[in-house]
Amino acid sequence: MRFFKKIDLLILKAFIPSFLLTYFVVVFLLLLQMMMSYVDEFVGKDVGMWTFTKMLYYFALHLTPLALPLAILLSSLMAYGNLGEHFELTAIKSAGISLTRTLLPIGIFALLISGVSFWFSNTVVPYSNIKAFSTLYNIKQTKATLDLKEGVFYDGIPNYSIKVGKKYPDGKTLKTIMIYTHQDLKGNKEVILADSGRMYTMLNGDYLVMELFNGNSYTEYSDGASSTTTKFVRNQYKKSKLVFSLSAFKNSDIPDSLFKHHRFMKNVVQLKKEVDSFHKEIKNNYDKAPKDIATYYIQYSKELTWDSLTKATFNHEIDYTPQFVDSLYNYRFDSTNTRSVLQRALNQSRSVKGFLEYRRAQQLGHTLNIREHAIELHKKFTFALGCFIMFLIGAPLGSIIKKGGLGVPILVSVFFFILYYTTNMFFEKWAKEGLIDVIVSMWIPNTIFVILGTFFLIQARNDSRVFEVDNYVLFFKRMGRALKIIKREPELENQKA
Repeated sequence: MRFFKKIDLLILKAFIPSFLLTYFVVVFLLLLQMMMSYVDEFVGKDVGMWTFTKMLYYFALHLTPLALPLAILLSSLMAYGNLGEHFELTAIKSAGISLTRTLLPIGIFALLISGVSFWFSNTVVPYSNIKAFSTLYNIKQTKATLDLKEGVFYDGIPNYSIKVGKKYPDGKTLKTIMIYTHQDLKGNKEVILADSGRMYTMLNGDYLVMELFNGNSYTEYSDGASSTTTKFVRNQYKKSKLVFSLSAFKNSDIPDSLFKHHRFMKNVVQLKKEVDSFHKEIKNNYDKAPKDIATYYIQYSKELTWDSLTKATFNHEIDYTPQFVDSLYNYRFDSTNTRSVLQRALNQSRSVKGFLEYRRAQQLGHTLNIREHAIELHKKFTFALGCFIMFLIGAPLGSIIKKGGLGVPILVSVFFFILYYTTNMFFEKWAKEGLIDVIVSMWIPNTIFVILGTFFLIQARNDSRVFEVDNYVLFFKRMGRALKIIKREPELENQKA
């Protein structure tokens, strides 16, 4: 028993350092890839180091459930590859310990990581998603910093277009200034010209002040809305001052509560409640449809006496009081009222059609929301279980390949993880489109890889040489010899004859 404990410690010592290292490397790479897709949102926004660090931290938490399966796959492959490369697995097997027994310590560790991954997805990730995406949205809403360039109109300040001929190195002194104002949203009705100027901020950077020297302002206006004549007003000045609000350049600081309704921000219980509420909404819409459609017909909106021609009787359970003008005695058709009746009928049919199209779009939207929330619900379980499945693939593969280090293990693990991830994405897409049931589609990838891992485990227990190149070289050589013998047999038969 003590011997087995030493074996367990040996295997765990070979696995845990590799797991921790690969986890941080994988999170860093995934984080780098995600930040590259948002790099345009940060350019020129003057994002503070604390805000940027906080966002990186929350996104790292967001990516953890995705990084854990890859980290376990790579570290288990490296651990058993190193043990096989240094003949330690051979020594363990020669001592009478089966390969399955050597998988036990890391298998238990992988199960614990699966539990941690589910807890993380269900508890930490929703909170980190709210913080990460709200911070990112605030940065998106923030305008780039004020950057006036020589000879180019700058329209970053709302309702103004500014062009400067020359900007001096101090960043404040300007030469040859032209400013168009669009505050009335009627085009370029006012333009301000200045020979020189100076700009600076005040009140903690909330306002930009532009002092203009030796210039003119030109304004075009009309006497009234119906007037066709316009007038021009020219004002000359030696010194003028304009004040611009820079509130658009500040972080909007939108509250996190606005993002909590998205499915990424919910745990398992909340996702189940959302799915149930959408199902109830669909049922209520179907139940209310006949009553809602009835309001588009005239007989439910007019007073009507008893009809002597049709002897019509009406359902008093309906909340409306359907009444007609007597069709036999009190109504005569001619070309005028026939046209109006037909036009009214056409309008009613269009109204009913529009209502049905709206209700159909509403029902399809609820159905899509059900699928998306159900997918997000099952992903919390499938990606958590994926940690153990990746171990089930990585450990036997490592013992078969018998290559440690970072070369072959990285290639093999990345290949299988990309295969696992893309398979999940394909089935998730089909589930979202309604081609396959959500439960079936979300669990098919895990089922496929469990079968694949079981196959590798059987091959590893039988000391298979399925991944050894020499084995395939020998196989093709034997095939070549067999083909040569087949070709020679007719020649030998002809010689005998």
